[in-house]
Amino acid sequence: MYGKFAALYDELMADVDYKKWYMYIESIFDRFGKSPETVLEMACGTGNLSYYLAEAGYNLTCFDLSSEMLSIAYNKLNRFKNVNLLNQNMVDFKINKKFDSVISICDSINYILEDEDLLDTFRNVRNHLKDDGIFLFDINSYYKLKNVIGNNTFVEDRTSLFYVWQNYFDDEENIAKFYLTFFIEDGGGLYVRFDEEHIERAYHIDEIVKILKLASFKEIYYFDAFTFNEPNDYSERINFVAML
Repeated sequence: MYGKFAALYDELMADVDYKKWYMYIESIFDRFGKSPETVLEMACGTGNLSYYLAEAGYNLTCFDLSSEMLSIAYNKLNRFKNVNLLNQNMVDFKINKKFDSVISICDSINYILEDEDLLDTFRNVRNHLKDDGIFLFDINSYYKLKNVIGNNTFVEDRTSLFYVWQNYFDDEENIAKFYLTFFIEDGGGLYVRFDEEHIERAYHIDEIVKILKLASFKEIYYFDAFTFNEPNDYSERINFVAML
């Protein structure tokens, strides 16, 4: 997962406004009266949000499971002295430090497929969070994975890139499977093919809340994407805020 795809990730995610995402996170800190100095970013990917957090002066630790993604993140972040990059997994990461805030964006939580693993992740966050800390993350909503992405095929033809994105949704397991086929121009007029498979679990809000409570989070809030509005039946991204 995120092997050769890592090199294309930023191009394919060019429509995502990471500065807006960073500003939304700042507005959450303000709303809940938090002024964190130390931040842990889980599943940081190629460091697009990390860049804005680092630029803002946070003492930032980032980790990702993909060494290919981290390599790209390193090239973006190596000029900052306040950033530490690690190769770890959300489910069992271990860092000898506690943080004022833990953040995970861009539906990374959906990649955790089992309740036990999600509980381990949330417990891990709790163990790395200061008592007055704040945990921020988002998910692709159940509606989005089932109705917007699920059982649909998307095709895009760019100047040097052509890809097909085929999706299937399993109603019994609440699992969305994404099969991506890429054709990339090699510079000589020929195209090279490679394939990627990704799997996300579709969670209902109450499932997330239940597991957060099992992990000893006491204050739990959730909002429609990039707002402080209550999610509705057609919300495609849900933002969660959790505190001990």
